[in-house]
Amino acid sequence: MGKKRLNLFVGLVLSAFSSAMIVINPMLSQHLIDDVILPQNTEPLLRILGIMLIVQVLRLSLRYLMIVILELNSTDVMTNIRQRMYDIIQNQDYKFLDQFRTGNLMTRMTSDLEMTRHSLAWISYQMVDSISLFGSAFIFLLFINWKLALCLAVTTPVILFISNRFIRHFRPRTMLLRKKLTELSAKVMENIGGNRVVKAFAREEYEKEQFERHNADYRDTSYGNALISAKYQPLLDLLSQLLPVITLAVGGVFLIDGSMTPGQYMAFSSLTWALSNPLRMLGMLLADLQRFHAAAVMIIEVFESKSRIVDKPDAIKLIRPSGRIEFKQVYFSIDGNPILEDISFKAEPGQTIGVLGSTGAGKTSLINMLLRFYEPTSGVVSLDGVSVDKYTLSSLRRRVGLAMQDVFLFSDSVEGNISYGRPELDHDSIRMRAVQADADSFVNKMEDGYNTLVGERGVGLSGGQKQRISLARALAVKPAVLILDDTTSAVDSETERYIQEQLRNLDFPCTKIVIAQRISSFRGADLILVMDKGRIVERGTHEELLANKGFYHYIWTLQYGVSDTHGMLDMSPQEDI
Repeated sequence: MGKKRLNLFVGLVLSAFSSAMIVINPMLSQHLIDDVILPQNTEPLLRILGIMLIVQVLRLSLRYLMIVILELNSTDVMTNIRQRMYDIIQNQDYKFLDQFRTGNLMTRMTSDLEMTRHSLAWISYQMVDSISLFGSAFIFLLFINWKLALCLAVTTPVILFISNRFIRHFRPRTMLLRKKLTELSAKVMENIGGNRVVKAFAREEYEKEQFERHNADYRDTSYGNALISAKYQPLLDLLSQLLPVITLAVGGVFLIDGSMTPGQYMAFSSLTWALSNPLRMLGMLLADLQRFHAAAVMIIEVFESKSRIVDKPDAIKLIRPSGRIEFKQVYFSIDGNPILEDISFKAEPGQTIGVLGSTGAGKTSLINMLLRFYEPTSGVVSLDGVSVDKYTLSSLRRRVGLAMQDVFLFSDSVEGNISYGRPELDHDSIRMRAVQADADSFVNKMEDGYNTLVGERGVGLSGGQKQRISLARALAVKPAVLILDDTTSAVDSETERYIQEQLRNLDFPCTKIVIAQRISSFRGADLILVMDKGRIVERGTHEELLANKGFYHYIWTLQYGVSDTHGMLDMSPQEDI
């Protein structure tokens, strides 16, 4: 950022210098009247006019150079800040993403950054311009006639008092307006993302009313800000416009009594605007500064949000683990609310672990611990005998394949989505993973096959098709640990059997954790964990859990319509589940 600061400094110096040059031509005009026109001495005429022309051309050239430097520099700074903000957001933990809604972050990365750019490119040089212009003009006028200069300055304390009142009233309003804009943006983002749900429940009119309410709130807040500006800006304009009147009245008296020459009076008249204009613009600049302050607070909040889940200084890179997983007395809570309690189990390399439980039982939180999306409150989660927090985040997550029920597909081709974790994969490898996930069958029926664009969030695909592409994406990285979080919930039983058969015969060693609510998803599992309210309430193989006649047995009877009086082992597990 050193170069950016230097560019900003150079631009502001050029702004101050070019503004100060304003006094040169009025100074020359004074000599033109007093030394050329009145005594009718034409000898210095061409020289003075030539100097005035050179000064004007030089000043305009400096102004042009200054504007180019500040505009380019502000755009560059904005681009760098946006990139750094994006990097920070990408590296944040889940708690940060839970705290800030998508519309909120979008507003910070667009309108707030644009306000920052506007401040660097326009407000900064306007402030320097105004200060330099007012200061140089006032000093020059003091040398000409200090009495008249002090008469012109008499309005300044009043203007500063009014400006201070304006800031005190306007600052909280800008923060409120920024909050309303965030709420409006979040509502728009939410409705665009959930458009299908809105249409499915015919809630278009309700959502229109909700948007209208947020839109009206933003409008009313804007009205309030406009009224505050309308209250103070005319007062500032009135006081600044008094300066020409003072010059005309007091300067006329000095001219009549001979204490001022006509040239001096002309210089005063031509520079009065250099005092009044900065004072007149003060209200507008202060309003913009308050808007910048509100935007800057939002940007700084993102920069100061530090992820608590980061690589430790001595973190090691995970190469290729065998897949041995162990949870030792893991507890996890959010804001004091217990999510997981006393979770302990082991998974040997190549084993399949099933996790069953009702909604909210803590199944997904379990895998969040393994991937370090969240950190356990206490206890240890280890991979190959090493606590997962001792590995670098990137190397840990690259060795774990995750396929979730709520699938997100990028606006890319089918091939691009499958190879997302390994962009270097060739077509044959991508197709092989699609075959294993039973996605190849429907992809080949698409018009462009694997080059078909699936659109944002998998638009145009069924739920089962999206889940199968997600599974192929997880398999493509050849993970040492494969996590299936209700991945086959939207596929039929035949497809589920095919996928399970493929997963049993993968071409690479892999420990699997299968989270589901259907017992059929645990076919061939080495260990099944039954969770309830964040605890493991049952554990064992399919036969052992049925023999216990606990929660697992109850779910089995519900899903298969088997009465308690039926023999539990009359059917083979491979047939039952």
